[in-house]
Amino acid sequence: MTRERRKRRPGRATATGLGDALEFMRALWELDHALRRVSKSMQSTLGVTGPQRLAIRMVGRFPGLTAGELATLLHVDPSSLTGVLERLGKTDVLARESDPADGRRAVLSLTRRGRALDRTQSGTVEAAIVRALASQPRSRIAGARRLLEALAEELNATRSSAGASRSCSSAASASSLPP
Repeated sequence: MTRERRKRRPGRATATGLGDALEFMRALWELDHALRRVSKSMQSTLGVTGPQRLAIRMVGRFPGLTAGELATLLHVDPSSLTGVLERLGKTDVLARESDPADGRRAVLSLTRRGRALDRTQSGTVEAAIVRALASQPRSRIAGARRLLEALAEELNATRSSAGASRSCSSAASASSLPP
């Protein structure tokens, strides 16, 4: 096997020469893997996953949120939050009560067990983020936040335009069918 060919094998790949987009994607994949690993560890040690703990922390900051408001705060679709809220309810971490102002709506609050989890703890995603942020200047943190927000906006626009393209092509295909 020639030396050039060996360089192209995936096992010998390095980040150099990939370009900004691929290098950034590699960093995102590394972050995603680390988030999942720590979340799994949190499940073992604390009894809640990273996403569940984030929901706990938000409800702790804003008691009386509705599920829809929490979904908006977390930038997720309400249907993807349903399972998280159900698991937190079953484990007596989160309570749903009728909204005194509108009995048709439920508001969220933390139980005693939930309040115990609603504090900074070692071994959590939040603790790692706090440590990483402490070592960075505020301008870099703000720039990173803006970049992540721009990336999320682009990905959401891609999803929206892909859905619109599929809808348009489906409608075009349907309109070309014989009656």
